[in-house]
Amino acid sequence: MKLDRPARRASLAVHVAASACWLGLTLGLLALGIAATTTGSPATVEASVRAMKLFADWLLLPVAFLTLLSGLLLALGTPWGLARHRWVCTKFWLTLATITATAFALRPGVDTAVAAVAAGGPLPDAGDVLFGPIVSLSAYVFMTVISVLKPWGLTRRGRRLRAAAVLRQRTPTGTLGC
Repeated sequence: MKLDRPARRASLAVHVAASACWLGLTLGLLALGIAATTTGSPATVEASVRAMKLFADWLLLPVAFLTLLSGLLLALGTPWGLARHRWVCTKFWLTLATITATAFALRPGVDTAVAAVAAGGPLPDAGDVLFGPIVSLSAYVFMTVISVLKPWGLTRRGRRLRAAAVLRQRTPTGTLGC
């Protein structure tokens, strides 16, 4: 399946916008986590972790899945392919890893922090509200950089497909190339 030019451009616009939103949400989570861990005000701690919960519960996963789906559409509907270029494979697996980490580490950590602070206690562990956003932000910046630079070349499959395409261009149809 190959996307025509308008569909490819629309998919690219959606992918870039969703990716930027995901990066921005994570930057916001980091700012809120820093505010929660560095302030001496219990009210600020509670407001920060509650805002983090709102971001984590309602925004992060939908934006993450939109990024994943639009990226898959671009990979499968354009010559880049999903398994032809190392940078595309790297982005795909990092996206899956960060979505998994968001669902099973970041969100539960934020939930724990909210429950503790709402019960009148202190922030249980600064790592619950800082490590997830730091790791995620690092991954998203890295994925943005490799999207621009497109390093590392073709995968083994990509080299095979390119060689086959070159061979098809050199061999007239209907003959064995003799």
